Amino acid sequence: MEIQPPAQSKPPTSIKMVYTIVVHLYAKDDAAAIKKLQNKLIEASQVYSKDKETVSWFVMQDHQDPRAFTIVERYEQESSQKYHLENPYWKTFDPYVLPLLEKPMDLRRFNELDTSKEVKVE
Repeated sequence: MEIQPPAQSKPPTSIKMVYTIVVHLYAKDDAAAIKKLQNKLIEASQVYSKDKETVSWFVMQDHQDPRAFTIVERYEQESSQKYHLENPYWKTFDPYVLPLLEKPMDLRRFNELDTSKEVKVE
């Protein structure tokens, strides 16, 4: 029996730029607050990942500092945020999360770079 190499995936015909929001959160120095924040972020990811035009909605906890969390929200385009903001769950997020934080959320917005084309670094 001859083993066939795996089929090669076709290169994408059109590359879509992805609009990304990165949010850093820092919980109060309280085990209950950390656990509540962790659970709320997991729940939020499960809800928001289903929103229209959401590419992905990841939540992470720092491997050394359990109080530090990061959310990475990836959308098809900047205007895709409207589906996120129209989700009824959104109105529950800040009122629950803000009292659990030691400092304000650090929110940053990005356009992902197109890495589909070869570049030459000089």
